Amino acid sequence: MSVRELSDKIRKRDRRRTHVRKTIVGTAEKPRMTVFRSNLHLYVQVIDDTVGHTLASVSTMEQQFRSLRATVQTGGVLGEEIGKRLLEKGITQVVFDRNGYKYHGIVKAIADGARKAGIKF
Repeated sequence: MSVRELSDKIRKRDRRRTHVRKTIVGTAEKPRMTVFRSNLHLYVQVIDDTVGHTLASVSTMEQQFRSLRATVQTGGVLGEEIGKRLLEKGITQVVFDRNGYKYHGIVKAIADGARKAGIKF
């Protein structure tokens, strides 16, 4: 599907994502934490861009979060969970990649939840 066929909302998000992604790069010391949200589910990944590996991830597709819907409260819960998983791996700092989404609502709740767990960015 080409960009011309996409809706205006998706094109604007894609433009924001590429603009932000030019400056954000995750390293082994400070990986990139990216957020994706669909109508039903939320996904958070922590990626080391130098080697292209996912270091940790959490989503509402996992069994323990399966009953949760994509809401602000769920975003906070996922943020805290990804923070716990990162601290177990010894990662305390990340670069936050909002993936073209505006920084409010669910995206902000995920970031606040990760900060609450002890992750700095």
